[in-house]
Amino acid sequence: MAHPALDLSLDAARLTARLVDFPSVSGEEKALADAVEQALRALPHLTVDRDADAVVARTNLGRDERVVLAGHLDTVPIADNVPSRLDENGVLWGCGTSDMKSGVAVQLRMAATVPAPNRDLTFVFYDHEEVAAELNGLGRLARNHPEWLAGDFAVLLEPTEGKVEGGCQGTLRVEVTTRGRRAHSARSWLGENAIHKAAPILDRLAGYVPRRVEIDGLTYREGLNAVRIDGGHATNVIPDFCTVTVNYRFAPDRSEEEAVAHVREVFTGFEVEFTDSAPGALPGLAHPSAAAFVDTLGVEVAPKDGWTDVARFSALGVPAVNYGPGDPKLAHTREEHVPVAAVLAAEERLRAWLTR
Repeated sequence: MAHPALDLSLDAARLTARLVDFPSVSGEEKALADAVEQALRALPHLTVDRDADAVVARTNLGRDERVVLAGHLDTVPIADNVPSRLDENGVLWGCGTSDMKSGVAVQLRMAATVPAPNRDLTFVFYDHEEVAAELNGLGRLARNHPEWLAGDFAVLLEPTEGKVEGGCQGTLRVEVTTRGRRAHSARSWLGENAIHKAAPILDRLAGYVPRRVEIDGLTYREGLNAVRIDGGHATNVIPDFCTVTVNYRFAPDRSEEEAVAHVREVFTGFEVEFTDSAPGALPGLAHPSAAAFVDTLGVEVAPKDGWTDVARFSALGVPAVNYGPGDPKLAHTREEHVPVAAVLAAEERLRAWLTR
């Protein structure tokens, strides 16, 4: 299906609708990336580069500070919610309206309408955010072209309901396994039930008291939870194994290594296998660029409950926050939507920050 070129003269709300009407499920971002690249190359004040389906555009005005505005082009699979629909209450419905084509629309409007910002700007539009971490387009850019992501401060336009959300939690998963002995369930005394042996694991989780950690005035709430249980072979067999998958969401004052050590300590005496992790990101709100951003926008500041790609910027030494018009609670839902007023407010607040 052919799509018209993106018209960056449209306000951010109407541009959001156009972006939603470009289906771009993870792995199928090319058409939208092509349109974004074409629209940005038409702007003489920007230099534009591309890596696969990630597009990066930059001003080069010699300003004292460089800010990165970043957002992903892909969405989760469509759930009968494309094309977009604007209702009588000024609410735009459709896949990606919240997560995060409204944020991408705001980025594009800044690229088009602020040719001489008070800070040099880098605009990053990337692919494969909604799938496995190893496919993430921002991660690929960090490996292939870290210089494209260089900056003094970054804003990831993920949905935050118009709040500034500082940093993000880290996340890791482990598998805690018990072993037993198989037997016929009619002669259970001849076996050892590995599922029964998992009861103390669940008891430790049920009694666990998660930390609350204050960093830069923001309180991060941790969580340690069983998210999956696997065990057994058949309904007439005493199981000889049981594995409890545990997810730990940890405050960004802990490194991945410290978080793993903590989880192993919680499950002392059990077989624990680490499977994967991603580091958190400190909020960095004391950084002058972040402080100026918060001061200019004049909105609520909160911790980020969850993991986002701000952690990738943090790993590169770039302090970053989350800020976008969408509601994260609507992300990935069939009922995904965003108020037009929220998108326009985000557009105006960013413009004020970049022109004062």
